[in-house]
Amino acid sequence: MSDNRTRTAEGRVWLITGTSSGFGRAIAEAALAAGDTVIATARGPETLDDLAAAHPGRAIPVALDVTDPARIREVVAEAVLWYGRIDVLVNNAGRGHIGAIEETTDAELRSLMDLHFFGPANLVRAVLPHMRAQGNGAIVQISSMGGRMSFPGVGAYSATKHALEGLSEALAAEVAPHGIDVLVVEPGAFRTGLTSGSQSTSKPLEAYSETVGPFRTAFPDSYGKEPGDPAKAAAAVLGALAAEQVPLRLVLGNDAADAIGAELKSQTEELAAWEHCSRGTDFDA
Repeated sequence: MSDNRTRTAEGRVWLITGTSSGFGRAIAEAALAAGDTVIATARGPETLDDLAAAHPGRAIPVALDVTDPARIREVVAEAVLWYGRIDVLVNNAGRGHIGAIEETTDAELRSLMDLHFFGPANLVRAVLPHMRAQGNGAIVQISSMGGRMSFPGVGAYSATKHALEGLSEALAAEVAPHGIDVLVVEPGAFRTGLTSGSQSTSKPLEAYSETVGPFRTAFPDSYGKEPGDPAKAAAAVLGALAAEQVPLRLVLGNDAADAIGAELKSQTEELAAWEHCSRGTDFDA
């Protein structure tokens, strides 16, 4: 593979989706600061001109809509043609969505699944043959604290992240023998622009004004006030990938650590409370 490369890469070769802002931009900047080469993708690659100008030859802007399977195959093929390898894939592209389950349409749900689940799945399948041939690599899946739990108003969003995490947990076990790591990142609220108005919103029903209504107001109002620092998150991701034992899940943010910790405790307590019922459903010996 390396004999056919057309460009020389410095450091590792990263392929990152959604690098115009947020975690994608922060991770790209951290990788570039570490001396690596980044294929930085976005639907509008012109948003990456400043990144390319600051790191000539190492930050490569590429147009990619992750809901386009054919374009995914083209981008991965181009990356391998250029550099002979892809060392790290970061599936980051995404957006928020607000709506009660009854309010959410099929089109809205399918759109989210295409972006948060089928897109990453297609990218994973596209890079794996090359990573297996290399005998190494890393896949970073940007999930959310909503990938472990959910709240009123974000059920559709959380469903896509739960699906991504289920895929990733199986994937990690499947590719470990090939020297490939899988890291699922579960952030809380970070200043990534997710709440800036780029999220979609279902048409509200009065029936959910008490349960979902407050979140409709609080979510956009939190823009610019989120406690999480994307640069610190990016540093944590690079640190986790450098660890001798890369974790399967990396929780980021005090809010996420508190909420996920409480959720796990609640689940453990519920399992114990109903264990007598769970263990009473097998055939009698």
